[in-house]
Amino acid sequence: MTATFTAQQLPRAARDWAEIQERMLVPLYEAVYDRLEVGPHTRLLGLGCGSGLALLLAASRGADVTGMDTDEHRLALARARLCAEPQWGARPYPVRLAHGSPTHDSPPEGPAPNLVTAFDARPGAETLAAAARHAERGSAVVVADWGPAERCAATPALRIATRLAQPPHHAASWQPRGRDDLENLARQAGLRPDGSGRVSCPFGYADLDSAVRGLLSTGFYAAAVRATDEVQVSKELAEALHPHVRSDGTVWLPNLFRYVIARV
Repeated sequence: MTATFTAQQLPRAARDWAEIQERMLVPLYEAVYDRLEVGPHTRLLGLGCGSGLALLLAASRGADVTGMDTDEHRLALARARLCAEPQWGARPYPVRLAHGSPTHDSPPEGPAPNLVTAFDARPGAETLAAAARHAERGSAVVVADWGPAERCAATPALRIATRLAQPPHHAASWQPRGRDDLENLARQAGLRPDGSGRVSCPFGYADLDSAVRGLLSTGFYAAAVRATDEVQVSKELAEALHPHVRSDGTVWLPNLFRYVIARV
């Protein structure tokens, strides 16, 4: 049975992701959808779909959408966005949402996808290969990640997650990426790289508290919070973000993201 939650029952991190942080990646979503001409002919499988903003943008273009995520709380928010009850007056979309990840033996629900995306959580090669196995031959598989550390103003704040985590360089913490990491991941999954792009994704927040809450919601800091506590992590985050606070109190972090298109 699928778990259901009210907004009050959801952890603050899930709500902060949906309300503060997820929109920061809209330029990335739109750049990929424009390049691949996502529309009514598209059958999209979104891995790590989170609270569903990328799925919503694809569905609004007419795409048939399936989303999967291992975080049931974020999925609950995606259901509220995309599967609204008619009496709420919201537009329902043709979408399927599932908890977990695809496996080689268990295809996602719905028609075979002709586009697979992994925007918000970089999957392992095994998960990517399993998703591609159920896609049409020639389908595009898009994997995205942070760009070079020196091109991302958020880097000092993100390094806190790695520095405070125990053991150091915990798998869930943020780590700088190499130039060919995404291409190598695609090849490990049995895919053929077929293009790439870079997209500016500035992180803009109303104030310092929103910036701290938004970054904490990414999940990068979970190990750091376990090793210390949220108060300590929040304090160090605020100090790292202070140089980016503008005269009106808003916080602005220019960042560069990179994506790779591979083919099944």
